[in-house]
Amino acid sequence: MPEQTRTAAIVVNPVKVDAPALREALRAAEERHGWAETLWIETTEDDPGSGQTEQALERNVDVVIAAGGDGTVRTVAEKLQGTGVPLALLPSGTGNLLARNLNLTLDDVGHALDSAFDGENRSIDVGVIELRDGSGPTRKHSYLVMAGVGIDAQMIAATDDDLKARHGWLAYVKAIGKVLRDKNELRLRYQLDDKGVRSVRAHTVLIGNCGSLPANILLLPEAAVDDGEFDIVVLRPEGFVGWVQIAVKIFWENGVLRRTTVGRRLMGADKEVRAMNYLKGREFVMRLSRPQEVDLDGDLFGRASALRTWVDPSSLMVKVPRGGAEGSA
Repeated sequence: MPEQTRTAAIVVNPVKVDAPALREALRAAEERHGWAETLWIETTEDDPGSGQTEQALERNVDVVIAAGGDGTVRTVAEKLQGTGVPLALLPSGTGNLLARNLNLTLDDVGHALDSAFDGENRSIDVGVIELRDGSGPTRKHSYLVMAGVGIDAQMIAATDDDLKARHGWLAYVKAIGKVLRDKNELRLRYQLDDKGVRSVRAHTVLIGNCGSLPANILLLPEAAVDDGEFDIVVLRPEGFVGWVQIAVKIFWENGVLRRTTVGRRLMGADKEVRAMNYLKGREFVMRLSRPQEVDLDGDLFGRASALRTWVDPSSLMVKVPRGGAEGSA
């Protein structure tokens, strides 16, 4: 019997893509690879991708393509998690966080669609988080790149959406200045895996499944998207000197020295600075003295006074270019 023609679904954020150009590129890719017509489903303001992905799964498609920003990718991935149906990325928007961490080509629709139709499957971990504020209901979500509490989330909350649309990540510079004028100190208790409970004061806690951010910023240099663990950083600077230590660590050591053999030798064995503590584990529980904004993959998810997050290892299949599945993240 002839092999059944394969079918893809594409979940499209119409605000983020050029729909006519994308439809044309899809038709060309379908012809190149011998696939059936792709199921086109657009997100809405009320549903950013969850129901659309469920619709695709009901149609038994062979791959689901997320065409939108990080929020679209996260929402689609949350529904595909554990199903075995692969996710393909068509990077759009300003962040493209997962695509960057998988070293995928950006701004090349044809290449992205070739990977969707003829790429290899790569298993990656997914972060799962439960958020709670007081006696309210527990909210459960998945994320692919990073969860943040503190300045990270406050910066996103303070960012002007119109400015971001026009200037991308440069819009966050203004927001950083606004946030840093406040004291922004968190008082928290946390437990990592089966270790004891610790109490600390910090400005930011970032829980990473991946380590790279836009502008080639390597925040968590040892993070890997498929190692079954989180890499966590607690930022607790004391005044201006502390922020200088953090900047030197992220932009000079991680961003420059760590990328070469000679540079790694110059760094020496001591990876820690007083203002920046790295942790590694599979489950992280945190309780805050007062509710704080939480962001997942660059989107705000409201305030929480307590959270529990854990790694769901190798629970999502992602399409990568053929011959490129060995790339690290």
